This record gives sequence, C-alpha cells and structure tokens, in this order.
Amino acid sequence: MSVRKALPAAVVAAALAATAFTAPATAGERTGDRHRATQTAIDDLVRAGVPGVLAQAQDRDGTWNGTAGVADRTTGRPRLPQDRYRIGSITKPFVATVLLQLQAEGRLDLDDTVERWLPGVVRGHGHDGRSITLRQVLNHTSGVYDITSDPGFREKVFGPDFLQHRYDTWTPRQMVAIAMTHRPDFAPGTDWNYSNTNYLLAGMVIEKVTGRPYGKEVERRILRPLKLRATSVPGTDVTMPKPSGRAYSRLFAGPDAEIHDVTEMSPTVAGSAGEMISNSADLQRFVRALMTGKLLPPREMKEMTATVPIGEEVPNTRYGLGVMVEKLSCGKEVWGHSGGIHGSGSGMVATRDGQHSLALNVNGDWAGDTQQVVEAEFCG
Repeated sequence: MSVRKALPAAVVAAALAATAFTAPATAGERTGDRHRATQTAIDDLVRAGVPGVLAQAQDRDGTWNGTAGVADRTTGRPRLPQDRYRIGSITKPFVATVLLQLQAEGRLDLDDTVERWLPGVVRGHGHDGRSITLRQVLNHTSGVYDITSDPGFREKVFGPDFLQHRYDTWTPRQMVAIAMTHRPDFAPGTDWNYSNTNYLLAGMVIEKVTGRPYGKEVERRILRPLKLRATSVPGTDVTMPKPSGRAYSRLFAGPDAEIHDVTEMSPTVAGSAGEMISNSADLQRFVRALMTGKLLPPREMKEMTATVPIGEEVPNTRYGLGVMVEKLSCGKEVWGHSGGIHGSGSGMVATRDGQHSLALNVNGDWAGDTQQVVEAEFCG
C-alpha cells in the first residue's frame, strides 16, 4: 500500500525519506496470466526511471514473482526474488506488534502515558509526554513533531551532506531531543500527522519495559517464531546482507540530479522508525501471520485494526496501530504499510483474511509510483 499522497515524509524519510510461504516452482507458470497487469505495472516503473523492481504475490494459486530492470547499474545483474532490501517504515508494524504483545501480557497498557515509561523525554516547546498515550504514538495522533521535518536533520540526512554523514551513528534519544526543539503539530488526539518520532519513542518504550533493545524483542517475538530468516534489525551495521542488489538515490535533488550508490549507510538514522531489512517472501509471511491472528490475541488485533482518518485529501486510507487500510479503485481493501529509505521504496499489503498478499521494492527513490503495482495486483 502506498502512502505517497498522505505521507510524503514517510516516503522521503523512513519513509524515513520517500512500503511467505515457499511455493512450488510451477506456481509462477500457473499464475503468470493472472498477474500480467502487475508485471506491466513494474515494467512501467522501470520505464519511468527506476533502476529495478521486485514484486512477489501470493494467492490461492501459489506464489508469483515479477522482476524488471537491474539490481546493479554497473554490472547489469538482474533483480532476484530472494534479494534483501531496506524496508524503511515497514519496520513500524513490527514495532507496533511488539507493543501490543506486551499489552496482552499485562506489562503495559496502550492508554499509559509516554511520561510513565519515558519520564522527561517528551518535553519542550509545548510537548508534554504526560498528555500523550502510547496509543496516540502508534496511530500518529500524538502531535509529536516529526524528526525528519527538522531542517538541520534533513540537510545532513537527505541532502548532499548525506555523503559526508552516511556512516554517522544516531541515537533515538538524540533524535527525539531534536524534535523537542520544535512546537508539536497539534494537541494530542485532535488531529493526525505521520511522525517518525512516534516510533522512535515506541522503540524506547519497548526497551524500558523489557530491558532489551527493541530489535532483540522483534527477533525473539516475531522473526524467530515465524522463521523470517531474511529479516534483520541491523543496528549499527552499515552493510547489506547477501543476496542483495544496490540502492540508488539522487539525494532528493530533482529528477536530473546525479545518481549516487547509497547501499551502505548507517541504519541508526531510522532506528525503530525504519531501519529493518527483509525480502519479499518474509514480508508476506509476516503480514499474513499478522492478519490471521498468529501474532496477536483477538483483543489486541481489534485494537491494531481500529483506524483513524489521515486527512480529507486521502479519503480512502485510514491508519491503525502500525498498519494502514486502503480501499482500492475496485473496492477491495488491503492492509499493510509502505516504507522508504535512501535508495529503497517498499510495500507490503494483504487482504484482511490474509489470503492474497503482495510485497514489492524499487531500488531508486526518485521515480515511479508503486501504488500502480498494488492496484494492478488486486484490481487488474
């Protein structure tokens, strides 16, 4: 699901910037015709300028893989279905799931204030963690200023200065402190605005409650039980695990700017708002398990899928707790999240019953609209 219209910061910034089960080898042959529109849509993205695209869909007929373009502009190596990539804000559903699991265990309540778990952290220029709940953090109704909107941060992270600072280590507390130098966007609970700061706070709460970094809890509670072996929380590791291609960016300087290889970078700039790495098969295994209640009990699943509107300009999309639901042009609804980070734009969606899913990735952050791939897969 794309959030391109509602969440420009998510797509550009972790957004940070700019969103399976093994099938028989014959599945692609059986389902190829049905996915012809999806293949056309990813071909169109390459024609629009994206170096390469991956798409993998699963439905009652099995697994279909579609690729277009290249994984490496230098060698011409094609993109491979098993390639790993940075998933940006698709990290958020993983983080929200852990917090909901902690609620189910009685270790916290989503109506707890941020102040209860992170005393003194959300303060300054009108921010007050005593009036913000964990639920408002997860559904972006907290009003907390988005770190990726800070001009100084953007200059270092997204502009030409990225090349000098690509390996810098950022801490969640450091980034939250920068956000606190700005006024909040609105009073808690009175509006909606996508803020990566919210999920930096969510990761900090997980660590405070469990005594372990959020990534360790994601691994223990989700990755290992679901056997998501291609999914990782990289921490300070600037490299990409193999197999993977390259990631390319124009550093948000316009369609004709120089293209840079941005594959290596410090994922700490995204943290619990968008640092994770995965592949298409793992993302589909995760979203299917989530939608079918394998990760959360019914009460928490109901809370996760209780949604709020995200703005009149996007009437067909609503946000829950780390997941979004979008009504497509054909009337079908899909749940999931999109994600972007330097040189990588991804999507992960599924029907509410988990029977039809899609994961996709583009390895360039300056061209193309991945929403057309979602529309083609579910409505084409």
